[in-house]
Amino acid sequence: MKGLTVGVFDVFHLGHLRMLKKAKKYCDNLIVAVHNDKLNSKNVEFAYTLEERMEIVAAIKYVDQVIPYDRVDLIIREVDFDIFLYGPDQAHKYFQQAFSWCTENNKKITMLERTKGISSTMLRKVLSAKEV
Repeated sequence: MKGLTVGVFDVFHLGHLRMLKKAKKYCDNLIVAVHNDKLNSKNVEFAYTLEERMEIVAAIKYVDQVIPYDRVDLIIREVDFDIFLYGPDQAHKYFQQAFSWCTENNKKITMLERTKGISSTMLRKVLSAKEV
């Protein structure tokens, strides 16, 4: 079974690692799409380029393939997968469109739990406080 998950993966942290480990339990082949965020929708300065983030994700033993993507509702149409794995914070309109497409095309959809107490936003705050 092939799984697909997506993310930005800037400031890679333990929560990301645990999410990928959980995702791999649902599939034999885990494809991870890394968001290029050309429009900087999160309005943050990225620590790593797209290529660097893809290199980090590719080094994780649970990951079988890494690809870039612009929008989740478009990448799911381009990738051969059986199950779409996502996080509880991934719910904006393009994810809603992706979920609808998955349902219409008989793809399984599974939400993975977050690792409590850690996020990229929290890490940015901690790191920026230490820069003073």
